[in-house]
Amino acid sequence: MKVIAGLGNPGRDYARTPHNAGFRAVDALAASLGASWRSEPKYKAEIARATCAAGPVLLVKPQTFMNLSGDSLAPLMGFYKVPATDLVVLSDEVNLPPGRVRVRPGGSAGGHNGLKSVAERLGSQAFVRVRVGVGMGHHPVSDLAARVLGRIEPEDEAAVAAGEKLAAEAALCAAEKGADFAMNKYNGPETVAS
Repeated sequence: MKVIAGLGNPGRDYARTPHNAGFRAVDALAASLGASWRSEPKYKAEIARATCAAGPVLLVKPQTFMNLSGDSLAPLMGFYKVPATDLVVLSDEVNLPPGRVRVRPGGSAGGHNGLKSVAERLGSQAFVRVRVGVGMGHHPVSDLAARVLGRIEPEDEAAVAAGEKLAAEAALCAAEKGADFAMNKYNGPETVAS
C-alpha cells in the first residue's frame, strides 16, 4: 500500500490559503481517482481509498493542523505497516514560483513545519515530497506566517490552482513509478503550470 498525504489546516477559514495547497492537490487526486473522503477520528484525519497502477493507495488529509501533521500520519502508517519510503507528501512551497512543482525523494524539511513534524514523528526523512509553488519567497520572512495563512495573490490564483493539479499528477507518478521518474518528468522548468 502507498500513502499520499496532502498537508494543510482544517476548516473553512484556511481553505483558500497558500498553506493549504497540499490539501487542494490531494483533493484533486482523489477526484481524478474517483475516491471519496471520510473522517477517521482515530487517526485525526480524513482518508480516501483508491487503487492505482502500484496497487492500493490511501489518500490522507491530517486534521491536526499543519505543525502537527506527523501526529496524524505516524499512527496511521504504523497501523497499516507502511514504511516511510512508501509515503508521498504534498505541501506548499513559498520559494517556488506559482505553479511550479518540485519532487524530492527525501531531504530536509526546508523550514516547512508540516514536513518537519512528519519527519520527526516517523523518525525518517525517507519519504517523497511533492511541493507546490505558491510564490511568496519575495515577501519578508517576518511576515511569512501571515502570508501563507492569508490569501493567494489574485494574479497567482490560476497558476497555483494549475500547480496543485500538476502536483497531484506528480504524486501519483511518484507512487506508481518512483521518485526518480517523477523528478525527471516534473522538475523541469517546462513543467511550470499555467
